[in-house]
Amino acid sequence: MNPLCGRCNRVVYPTEKVNCLDKYWHKGCFSCETCKMTLNMKNYKGFDKKPYCNAHYPKTNFTSVADTPENLRLQQQTKMQSHVRYREDFEKNRGKCFSSVADTPEIQRVKKLQENISNIKYHEDFEKAKVGKDVPQPQSGHSPAFQSSAGSQNNYDAAPESVGQAAGGPASGSGKRYRAVYDYAAADEDEVSFVDGDVIMDVHQIDEGWMYGRVERTGQQGMLPANYVEAI
Repeated sequence: MNPLCGRCNRVVYPTEKVNCLDKYWHKGCFSCETCKMTLNMKNYKGFDKKPYCNAHYPKTNFTSVADTPENLRLQQQTKMQSHVRYREDFEKNRGKCFSSVADTPEIQRVKKLQENISNIKYHEDFEKAKVGKDVPQPQSGHSPAFQSSAGSQNNYDAAPESVGQAAGGPASGSGKRYRAVYDYAAADEDEVSFVDGDVIMDVHQIDEGWMYGRVERTGQQGMLPANYVEAI
């Protein structure tokens, strides 16, 4: 059975049949859709399964995406997914990368560097001051502490105490009271450890970065960083 022509819808016989664009055409019917110029297999251009000449071949134009309800829904869904992902990453990294003291890793690094510099400076000044404050023990026969009077005997007993104060730190009972606002673990033998909320008694200022005091809860005495406590 012979097929029908794609343009005139009449029977196409084998002697005049043109097979193109998934259709059969009469040779005379295979022409441009616009100007009706007869085409052949070498000069035609197909668009939407229709033949066109080179001059009238439809040109595709790009159009902007319309704000249809479906596009708006997809856009809103994308924003929500991005917001949820951001919140998840923020909650996951908040405990790892940040602390209650520092807001960013850079601020935390600078703070740590400043603490190390302050610690080194303090130890240098402390060792110098300790050498300058060393006092020789009183010798027998050269001090009025060995007189027979009761007042002289009391002076002799007070001498070792004053020497111990000069070597070990300020006298207790004459300093201020502070409360710890952060936990601190002693990094050296002459430092004290404490936790948030501990009361530090008999505190004396050594320099801008360090103090000397006694932890009321444990009774330990030693040095502590000044930025870890607050006056009460």
